[in-house]
Amino acid sequence: MFPHHREREQPIFCARAHVFQIDPTTKRNWIPASKHAVTVSFFYDANRNVYRIISVGGTKAIINCTVTPSMTFTKTSQKFGQWADSRANTVYGLGFATEQQLHQFSEKFKEVKDAARLAREKSQDKELANTALSIAAPQSPPVMCVNGPEDKLFRSQSADITLSSEKERIKKMLSEGSICEMNLEAEFFSLQDSNTKLVAALHEANANVEQWKKQLTAYQEETDRLREQVAELEAHGGHGPSDRLKDELTQSLEELEALLKAKDEEIHILQSKKVEYHEMEHDRDEAIHRLRETEMRNAELERRIQNTEQNLNNSLEDRDRMDSEVQRAIEILDIKIFDLNDLRQSLVKLIDK
Repeated sequence: MFPHHREREQPIFCARAHVFQIDPTTKRNWIPASKHAVTVSFFYDANRNVYRIISVGGTKAIINCTVTPSMTFTKTSQKFGQWADSRANTVYGLGFATEQQLHQFSEKFKEVKDAARLAREKSQDKELANTALSIAAPQSPPVMCVNGPEDKLFRSQSADITLSSEKERIKKMLSEGSICEMNLEAEFFSLQDSNTKLVAALHEANANVEQWKKQLTAYQEETDRLREQVAELEAHGGHGPSDRLKDELTQSLEELEALLKAKDEEIHILQSKKVEYHEMEHDRDEAIHRLRETEMRNAELERRIQNTEQNLNNSLEDRDRMDSEVQRAIEILDIKIFDLNDLRQSLVKLIDK
């Protein structure tokens, strides 16, 4: 749906669970982090090669945890598991509806942890290779400066530092926008999951309503028939067995009327669920709208970063060009000094003669 965001960070697994955090005081009791079951998602950042666990409750992030190779997910019961996050200095607990959901989340946690370990090993190998290359590379000679060019070089380096700090600031803004966008996307997935369940429930309810309508029609026909029989019996004014039959028919009629009333109440409940379904659709549309707005802001931040990088490259080129000009000026000064020294020696010889 959103291509450039998917290339940066994308969800790879989602589950529904009740989220808890360990009590920071006692380190024993669990504190509920969500009133209801929420969506807990694994995200993968392809650019940084990082895996994260994110869960959003309402307007705030309940879980924002980067998966590391040292983490371990432990099943403490048939439907409950936990893991420790040293960076957040807390322990997270998840309560699932079924044992199968807990097993699926545990397997995905193990898979993501192994992937994070491989990513760290590759990153360490790359850093070692870069270190070896930097040690083997020859060092450039120091640049000699005179008063005028030195001042220009100082200003160029100050501009370089300013541009670098601006670039880091914009990258931080982009990272915050990415976190906001991921929170919105997690909320969207939660709404989409609820929407799917409501659609399935409505389809099932519609099918049941049709069946109940047929049953109601049959019951109404049976009720009318029984009413006619009761009226006939009352018209004949019979006694004995006819009175017992009349009582039985009256009891059957009352049971059918009670059943009709119960079915009517069920139909009203299903109609109210249909209204809730439309409200969920409205919330989903709003989440999609907010996601699109966030993506537009991220695109603007990316454009600003590109402009900053371009300005930084231009400044580096200007600095290199000034370095070459200073070097040429130094060489010319060396030649002039050598010529003046030669002229001085010649004048000394002439004076001596």
